[in-house]
Amino acid sequence: MPEGILAQFAAALAAGAIRVIDLSQPLDGTTPIIQLPPEFGTTWPFQLQEISRYDSRGPAWYWNNFACGEHTGTHFDAPIHWVTGKDYRANATDTIPAEKFLAPACVIDASREAAADPDFLLTRQHVEAWERAHGRIDRGAWVLMRTDWSKRGDPSAFLNAREDGAHVPGPHPDLLRFLVQERDIVGWGSEAVGTDAGQAFRFDPPFPCHSTMHGNNRFGLASLANLDQLPPKGAVLITPPLKIVNGSGSPCRVLALVAA
Repeated sequence: MPEGILAQFAAALAAGAIRVIDLSQPLDGTTPIIQLPPEFGTTWPFQLQEISRYDSRGPAWYWNNFACGEHTGTHFDAPIHWVTGKDYRANATDTIPAEKFLAPACVIDASREAAADPDFLLTRQHVEAWERAHGRIDRGAWVLMRTDWSKRGDPSAFLNAREDGAHVPGPHPDLLRFLVQERDIVGWGSEAVGTDAGQAFRFDPPFPCHSTMHGNNRFGLASLANLDQLPPKGAVLITPPLKIVNGSGSPCRVLALVAA
């Protein structure tokens, strides 16, 4: 390691040569949550319960209880979340090696296509065209699909559910196999409520992002924001979930480091 590399990093942060960009959505009672058919279990919406606020319940302090599902708001998906990833060692939020929570990011801009078609699927051909412009996807990188979906402030427009299910852009099944097998990425990130497309329950396999990523011991990030502030390459993501014992995922404050 070059001498003083961490001191140089700290100095660059202090000097503003490295910007920190928050890729997370705020958490409150209006945060959209994943909708499942009624025959399946449902996740809790985010709830905040005040314990005390500088009053008789606690004169000098303010704090709260909170409750929510693991996959609420901007969140991390661990391999144990899906049946295909259940048998890996170190596959839960408390056992994934900590060094996995820092990795470079490649951002694929599909915002124009998603605006024209809410069911748009990013394909291998789209990504190979991106690579011709920006270089090969780094091994061990996150691949983030920018759709500007996070700009949909109305929860119903964000979920975009109809009688036949949600209509939200996402990855094509073939792309996921390519990214895992030929690019060896660490995980896939989305601006939508989940990592899969809204109609992914109809795909083969169903929910291919979950099935393929977690089936290969990779990770997911969902409900990301501010991807329009990241360069196509060069950002570094910080993505640690809460250290929930045997946790399948966790809300998290995803940060990106970008050269100013």
